[in-house]
Amino acid sequence: MESGQTTLLEFPTPFPIKIMGRRESGFAQSVMEIVLKHAPDFQPATMEMRPSRQGTYLSLTVTIEARSREQLDALYQELCDHPSVVMVL
Repeated sequence: MESGQTTLLEFPTPFPIKIMGRRESGFAQSVMEIVLKHAPDFQPATMEMRPSRQGTYLSLTVTIEARSREQLDALYQELCDHPSVVMVL
């Protein structure tokens, strides 16, 4: 989203993020560290994990207390840049 554009979200707000990636050692830990960097008040115990049917991928759902559009943009960017992440919704 370019600066100057408005957002429909009102902050702060609970904001769920789904991260899908390769099921490999350290993936969930890496995602959790990225999330905590951008949302220090995130409670790691609330992260939901679901393996894919074949067990190749892992879906992680985190719900953060989003404070700004910039926070969300930075978080999404860092998650998308992670080599094990396939998709962020």
